[in-house]
Amino acid sequence: MSWRDTTLYSILNTKCPRCHDGDMFPKGTLYNFRKFSDMHEKCDCCGQPFEPETGFYYGAMFVSYGFSTAIFIAVWIALSLLTEEVTMFMMIVALVISVVALLPLNFRLSRSIWINFFVRYAGPCKQQKAQL
Repeated sequence: MSWRDTTLYSILNTKCPRCHDGDMFPKGTLYNFRKFSDMHEKCDCCGQPFEPETGFYYGAMFVSYGFSTAIFIAVWIALSLLTEEVTMFMMIVALVISVVALLPLNFRLSRSIWINFFVRYAGPCKQQKAQL
């Protein structure tokens, strides 16, 4: 089993959970704030739909909430280590900057994790086409 065959590969690279070949999101749109949420309808390689049903990604909000909590804790610890006294203003400014800067990553990773809960890896696209 190679790194490419793992669910972690699919999640971190936002690849199709079924074949790990197709991209879930268009290239070059990660930090384009108008297009970071654009998502392909289906995998270009194996045809896996990326939104299997209406409202499928509502559950990804819970994953996103976990990431946001981790960001809050990381910012709090970092400010505590860097300054003697953490003020409310410092905390709010640091959180707003961190959350906005990490929003596209949080959005995409949350969706990638969520779809990987429900769609299992079936092998590379070439192998899937050979089985048909």
